[in-house]
Amino acid sequence: MDQTYKHKAEVLKALGHPVRYCIVEGLVDGEQNVAKMVHCTGVAQPTVSQHLNILKAAGVLKGHRKGNQVLYSVCSLDAIKVVQAMR
Repeated sequence: MDQTYKHKAEVLKALGHPVRYCIVEGLVDGEQNVAKMVHCTGVAQPTVSQHLNILKAAGVLKGHRKGNQVLYSVCSLDAIKVVQAMR
């Protein structure tokens, strides 16, 4: 099977959880740190971190360090398209 289809399926699978979808939808509008995601999603920091790891592994998000915090952003055009279609 074509790798493109496998990647698209992984993106959809990663977005298939309400917390992960909420995180990605918030990040489509700009970078955020974990504290902002905790406030937005209403779940604990360790839970947000677990979901971020899943999204990073699926190639949906990337993070970069700025001082003592990590800022996350969406790096998957497919994920952005899904969020835009759902809005």
